[in-house]
Amino acid sequence: MLQINMIRQDVSYVKEKLAIKNFPNPELVDKIVVLDEERKTLQLDFETLQSKVNSHSKTIGQLIAQGRKEEAENAKKLVADYKSQIGELNTRLAETEKLLQEELVKLPNLPSDKVPAGKTPEDNVVVREGGVLPHLPEQALPHWDLIKKYDIIDFETGAKITGSGFPLYKGQGARLQRALVQYFLDYNIAAGYTEYLPPFMVNEASAYGTGQLPDKEGQMYFMPADHFYLIPTSEVPITNIYRDEIIKEESLPVKMTAYSPCFRREAGSFGKDVRGLNRVHQFEKVEIVQLVHPEKSYDVLEEMVIHVEQLLGTLELPYRIVKLCGGDMSFTSSLTYDFEVYSAAQQRWLEVSSVSNFEAYQANRAKIRYKDKNGKNQLLHTLNGSSLALPRIVACLLENNQRENYIALPAALHSYFGSARIG
Repeated sequence: MLQINMIRQDVSYVKEKLAIKNFPNPELVDKIVVLDEERKTLQLDFETLQSKVNSHSKTIGQLIAQGRKEEAENAKKLVADYKSQIGELNTRLAETEKLLQEELVKLPNLPSDKVPAGKTPEDNVVVREGGVLPHLPEQALPHWDLIKKYDIIDFETGAKITGSGFPLYKGQGARLQRALVQYFLDYNIAAGYTEYLPPFMVNEASAYGTGQLPDKEGQMYFMPADHFYLIPTSEVPITNIYRDEIIKEESLPVKMTAYSPCFRREAGSFGKDVRGLNRVHQFEKVEIVQLVHPEKSYDVLEEMVIHVEQLLGTLELPYRIVKLCGGDMSFTSSLTYDFEVYSAAQQRWLEVSSVSNFEAYQANRAKIRYKDKNGKNQLLHTLNGSSLALPRIVACLLENNQRENYIALPAALHSYFGSARIG
């Protein structure tokens, strides 16, 4: 959530930045400023009346001590009237503050100055590429055919058990999932991240804290009996470990990693873009999250990008790093780099990771702070990245490494998988 003081300081700047994100309702900024003026006026009136109550209450005691009962009674009536006005003001103030918060959360995070203008993924900027594009024979199979050939993932039985978009991994397919998760976690731990295994459901406050609510409410699975949400990513519970906490400055940065299944309702149903593992409702992912000093967050962002890039390099997959334009960024992000891996059989790039800096946007919602050298509480910056999401990684490993009668695996996975090949 944007800080109201920052909005008030330069309304034009905020609107210019929101335009980079193609935000359709810039007049909301003006509405928020007006509401904040009303809030400040009501707060001042409230404090003025409260001061009068305190002053007259003190006078009443003095009048009674002096035997001036009639004047004391008149003062009591005046105090009672003030208290009645205070009650009405308090109600109006609470209503105004509630409305102000409801409008504030409708504003997305402001994009960094590094974010390119643009409306669609076609306007994103390729930062760099790595790896070698494989050359497959004409009879090469896409992964949805390879998984049937080697009997490692069963979409039909998954659909019988649950529904479309819930794959059932089996045999070497299940073992590959486990191997990738363990490898990614070990890689992150070696880089100084502390491992967590979080709850896979969160409450409303947690979903609000990281920006899933109210922006992505329709994309999450909701359990109304308990008012819990299945997590779309472990970023949500991991970041909320420090919700409403004040961290010592010398403890920064806080580096966390976690495995979790991820649940997303928005997965599509038709076309090649959503076939097989390209888009599913449930998948596994390993996440990295950092809580850092505001002055260091963009340096940390670049470090996290390099971390994910090197991890992809060990998988021997061709990749590219893309800086997202304003129109393709998430609601909560200030700057995002996407990692895409080339699928040789599909002849297209598939997103496998996003690494983002949210600046103070999530921290302001979740009240994640640190105490600076002057003893004052300040908002931290939060960052997160996929390290990595499994479905499209698996798709590209299968497609790019297919041989006539087996799938070759990169050397980094041999000890984790227990073999150099599938099939």
